Amino acid sequence: MSTTNVAATNNPLGSAPNLRTELPGPKAKLAIERDHRVTSPSYTRDFPLVAERARGCVVEDVDGNLFLDFAAGIAVCASGHAHPKVVETIQKQAEKLIHMCGSDFYYEPMIRLCEKLAEIAPGDKPKRVFLTNSGAEAVEGAMKLARHATGRKWFIAFHGAFHGRTMGALSLTSSKARQKAGFHPLIPMVAHAPYGDISGIEELFRRQADPQEVAAIFVECMQGEGGYIVPEASFIKDLRALCDEHGILMVGDEIQSGIGRTGKWFACDHFDVVPDILCVAKGMGSGMPIGAFLAPEDIMAWPPGVHGSTFGGNPISCAAAVTTLELVENGYMENAGRLGMQLRERLTEICNRHSAIGDVRGLGLMTGLTVYGNDGKPSQERRNAIATDAFYRGLILLGCGETGMRFAPPLCITEDELKTGIDLFEQAVAAVEG
Repeated sequence: MSTTNVAATNNPLGSAPNLRTELPGPKAKLAIERDHRVTSPSYTRDFPLVAERARGCVVEDVDGNLFLDFAAGIAVCASGHAHPKVVETIQKQAEKLIHMCGSDFYYEPMIRLCEKLAEIAPGDKPKRVFLTNSGAEAVEGAMKLARHATGRKWFIAFHGAFHGRTMGALSLTSSKARQKAGFHPLIPMVAHAPYGDISGIEELFRRQADPQEVAAIFVECMQGEGGYIVPEASFIKDLRALCDEHGILMVGDEIQSGIGRTGKWFACDHFDVVPDILCVAKGMGSGMPIGAFLAPEDIMAWPPGVHGSTFGGNPISCAAAVTTLELVENGYMENAGRLGMQLRERLTEICNRHSAIGDVRGLGLMTGLTVYGNDGKPSQERRNAIATDAFYRGLILLGCGETGMRFAPPLCITEDELKTGIDLFEQAVAAVEG
């Protein structure tokens, strides 16, 4: 595989971090004031970052400050920010065709993307693909498809799961109580079990949902928002066997873990398990709004008109996604696997020097750890303090779960950028630890 793009070190924005003003700078302060007057207060802004432009793993704010990005827009910018090939693809496609509803007409970018997704999806059966605008839409579509294909109504998901915020997806989500507060009743016939414990599902079968009435079990083969949790391989394999035993569809939510982030196309590939329905989004379009759910032909056999989307499969998003998948396949996925191992090795070394952090886990460049307080218990307050301190050093980090820290840089990250980010993180840990 060619890794020419991965090895490139000359970023046109310069090396990060490079902080030229106090944070936030004067222009950023004005922008934040304007924003607070007109945007929904439901937005959660972790840091006073007002982005102006970005390239690769470097983000520049409106005051010219450069930040090293270890969040990738919440694991979205797989090829990095504004990859030249993706930008070129978007420009060329915009000159030819911006919109032509894929529910009603045909166009080449949509066909090419569906062909590629069907090719890389796990399993030998021929696949069908439905394109969406987001991960939540992919989950909503998978819910509808599962009920249509099975004639059953119940869904099962797991504690810690995050599947989206639209009403159906939110019903499956079990990450934070505040995400559901004020929105009940959600859709009925949804149950949750402990993640990583197959006996929890068996208990649900005995007490709440007869397995013959369960349409699908939704699972992240590596939990994302729940804390970057890697389950035992036996759990995923046992879950597959349990679904087969009862005729239940296994839906793999690969929205955050898919498209090469774990060093393989999908997290389920690490466990040699093939879901019946696969949901993807985030890293698929390098920042363009695109998602999909896929299933074998015998499952996605519904008739025309039962599901559709005006903007899902937009020509520009499809073109960007095809180029992104090429970049991931031709170097970035391999880079994620290789540098992910280095990342976890370095973080483990840091944990040996600092009692405030521990429990390093992950696959590829989807790596997390837990932050602890002085009492040795997991601490959200200290986690947030470390992330904030890192920001003021020029490193963008985001938490996950209640007390976890996630490391999800663009897959194009170089060894030098990785080292710089890890060093900054340790400085933040030391400063907060005191």
